Amino acid sequence: MASLLYQTIEQISREKHIEPEIIVAAIEDAMVVAARKYYRTEEDLRSRFNPESGQVDVFSVHTVVEEVADPLREISLADARKQNPSIEVGGEITEAKPTDVLGRIAAQTAKQVILQKVREAERDTIYNEFHTRVGEMINSVVKRMEGPDLIVDLGRTEARLPKREQSRLEAYNVGDRLRVTIRAVERAAKGPQVIVSRADPALVQRLFEMEVPEIYDGTVQIRAVAREAGERTKIAVESRDKDVDPVGACVGMKGMRVQSIIRELRGEKIDIIPYSEETVAFAQKALSPAKVTRVQIVDPEEKRLEVIVEDTQLSLAIGKKGQNVRLASKLIGWNVDIKSEEEKRREIEAQMAALTAPGTPLSELKAVGPKTIEKLEAAGITSIEKLADMTPEQLVEIPGIGEKMVEKIHQSVAAHFEAIEAQASAPAVPSTEGEAVAPVVPSTEDEAAAESVVAATEEAPEAAETVEVSEANPAEEAAPVNEEAAPASEENAETQETSE
Repeated sequence: MASLLYQTIEQISREKHIEPEIIVAAIEDAMVVAARKYYRTEEDLRSRFNPESGQVDVFSVHTVVEEVADPLREISLADARKQNPSIEVGGEITEAKPTDVLGRIAAQTAKQVILQKVREAERDTIYNEFHTRVGEMINSVVKRMEGPDLIVDLGRTEARLPKREQSRLEAYNVGDRLRVTIRAVERAAKGPQVIVSRADPALVQRLFEMEVPEIYDGTVQIRAVAREAGERTKIAVESRDKDVDPVGACVGMKGMRVQSIIRELRGEKIDIIPYSEETVAFAQKALSPAKVTRVQIVDPEEKRLEVIVEDTQLSLAIGKKGQNVRLASKLIGWNVDIKSEEEKRREIEAQMAALTAPGTPLSELKAVGPKTIEKLEAAGITSIEKLADMTPEQLVEIPGIGEKMVEKIHQSVAAHFEAIEAQASAPAVPSTEGEAVAPVVPSTEDEAAAESVVAATEEAPEAAETVEVSEANPAEEAAPVNEEAAPASEENAETQETSE
């Protein structure tokens, strides 16, 4: 029959979920510590527990050797054979130590050692149990509040429900029963710390597994879950049986199944979406309740999608503060860019206008002759903007263009853009609308000049036209002469470059 002490050990092991052997080993270690402290010895002490009598024996151990180097731990073969004639080198000689003289201090020491060993064993047991259950749903009771965090009772141990793992829609009181998921198990100085969550997407998945038999038996699978706790959840489901509607199975008759989950989540909205292997089709369904016009894959490597919706569906597709498109992006695992039909049309028009926009012709360049322009156009350069993008090395490769001509072209292009910038930055002429304008009184010389022009016009109309043009822009009379001179100078320059 087991002793009273061993019965107590078995009771403690059941309460703490610890093996009885662990408690027995703790008692044996405690007796060794107490005996060493009482006898003040460095001998090799060991203890043995007798389950039937409940007695814990302590004895010293000496190893049999030929020559003794450590008298506290070793014994010679001759001395050992006095106690045991058949013993050989390497054997052990034990000597019992009385335990009834240990006293109160030694007993207190033994008690502390036993409690410490049991506590460590309990911590290891709790960690080994819960760290393999991460993601599992478990019932708990709110025990107390520590600032914004909650301490909940899991039965065997306590767990922490941090503020970040709480739902926005929920308010908690001491004594409330909650279904939570185990988020993580961390080792700490005071023992393993279990972290639970009410905001984890796994909680919605576990609730569906509990409420929907088709999910529990594997007929319907949950392929993806995206959740913003307290606001909205999107869940993608797929059926292995073609005769079973996955969405209908999750909703239940008159919505009873999904309504039960919504009540557990305190009114959180849930969108149930049929899963599809095709990214485009899945994206269209993931953005529900908005109606999608078309989906285009922009970059398969970076997983970017472009979704086009009607103008009236844009706000619905984006959702409140971008929530709908954000959850859809998490659900399908792609980056989603939503545009309306009008935005897409304007974007295409802008791209077409940029492609078809003509550049500034080369004839606008000053100090560049027609022959040089012909050579540039023959090389495919038809605008000043395209010419400005070319490097000197590229220009030299064009037949008939030398280094001096390249420098000349560079200066002409720079002068062209400087003129454009100067024109853009010139101050606007102030308007005189509404202001009194002083009358211009012609001088006597101006009147005489005007009369002479009129007289010349009456006598020779052709001469009058010539006079009027020359007065409007006197530089235009000399222009034909300059145009004839410019090609000649360019031909000389080109001839000189060719000879070089």
